[in-house]
Amino acid sequence: MALLKAIRGISPSIDESCYVAENAVITGDVQIGKNGSIWFHTVIRGDCNKIIIGDNVNIQDLTMVHGSTGRGDTIIGNNVSIGHRAIIHGCQIRDNVLIGMGAIILDDTIIESDVIVAAGAVVTANQVLKSGWMYAGIPAKPIKEISPEMAQVYIQGTAKGYIEYAKLYK
Repeated sequence: MALLKAIRGISPSIDESCYVAENAVITGDVQIGKNGSIWFHTVIRGDCNKIIIGDNVNIQDLTMVHGSTGRGDTIIGNNVSIGHRAIIHGCQIRDNVLIGMGAIILDDTIIESDVIVAAGAVVTANQVLKSGWMYAGIPAKPIKEISPEMAQVYIQGTAKGYIEYAKLYK
């Protein structure tokens, strides 16, 4: 069973429809919506601010979700896929977003809906990533508009796929 730990008397709240890997760690003020999946060796630390995760969100293996004391909450919208070994830190990710493997998203950043952040990208603090674009690089920059076909395959397809993967493990 995953390590779920109360911090300052606040325990994680995870919808019963979610899959949480046995070696995931989730602490403190964390809320996870319906049909989510939290994969192996993922750490979600709600010890210094709230972490709110929407419906149909998959947070893949080795990812870290955290924040900074005295800064904003970490908020992840609906239908978001966060690739393996990503770092999500004190930011807001709106609906229908794909965060690539190894990407780093830093404090006070807002990622609007319908965005792809490429694998290995680093989104520096205080950025606004505009809807409809793919961002890549260090620091991340917009590199191309997302076509409806790309959105269907990469954003919606990944989110739906991980709902099915989670059923295999539940």
